[in-house]
Amino acid sequence: MTSKPEWGLKTSALSVAEEYADRVRGKNIIVTGVAPQGVGEGTALAFASQQPANLLLLSRTKEKLEAIADIIQTTYPGVSVRTIVVDLASQTSIRKAVEEVKDTISTLDILVNNAGVTRRLRHWTEEGIETQFGVNHIGTFLLTSLLFPLLKAAAEKSPPGATRVINLSSHGHMLSPIRFHDYNMENKEIPQEEKPAARMPPAFAKASDDGYLSTIAYAQSKTANILFTLYLQEHAKASGIMSYALHPGGVISSLGREHDKDVAETIAATSKYWKNSDEGASTSLVAALDPALDECRGLYLADCQFFQCAEHARSRDAAQKLWELSEKLMGDKFIVE
Repeated sequence: MTSKPEWGLKTSALSVAEEYADRVRGKNIIVTGVAPQGVGEGTALAFASQQPANLLLLSRTKEKLEAIADIIQTTYPGVSVRTIVVDLASQTSIRKAVEEVKDTISTLDILVNNAGVTRRLRHWTEEGIETQFGVNHIGTFLLTSLLFPLLKAAAEKSPPGATRVINLSSHGHMLSPIRFHDYNMENKEIPQEEKPAARMPPAFAKASDDGYLSTIAYAQSKTANILFTLYLQEHAKASGIMSYALHPGGVISSLGREHDKDVAETIAATSKYWKNSDEGASTSLVAALDPALDECRGLYLADCQFFQCAEHARSRDAAQKLWELSEKLMGDKFIVE
């Protein structure tokens, strides 16, 4: 259970940050995927409101990053905020960005892996990985791996579990497990246990002309976010680091701008209430800051409370298998213990 069972659907991220101000003040924090009118903006503004030592904002578009940095510097003068451009579809870009991070900070208290992408048509990362899996999971996996020494250094000076890795997932993960036999969505034969949910709205099962299942590709990547978190929970705790995954809720943003009309309408029907960026960031702030969560209390949150994720996202065997695949695709080992 979280510290505040009364928090929920309409809780403000700013109010969460204020409640746990001592967990932000003087800390080094990274938020990825920061852009106007999205969860990243709400997350960044909430952290900035409580005087972190260094707030680093990482995203793909320089102009969007600078727009949020300008808001922060106007609203919260004196906050040390830095923007770093990174393209999670390029492992070269990720490695370059991490070097810039290391030039700025030597410890990292909180990493919020907020960045994500949805694509209607098939695209590939620089390394030839299907883009939704490549950005939403593999890019995040590599970034976290390269930043892990900074997290360990922070954890040495903090209470166990106060140093956190937060991974944004989605209830969309329920539509599909990891397709280990076809993670690039190339229409290969897969076993029954890797097939998508048997029942889903027709719009979600629709394929493009080349057979690309966009919604299933997204769902697979969101399952990966949770399995990544599960592995971190079990293996990073020895270093004093805790990790949680979460669903931010239905948030008004540009994330789904490529969706076909029927897909957009189907998604819209899944949420009775659409959050603004501040409300959409509240669960990220709870996952990152709540002191009750220093000790592992669960795996996945939604609306500021723990929520049961799909069974396929709780499999330790799948988490281990995904970890090994991820190391292969990034071409290196992720030393977590």
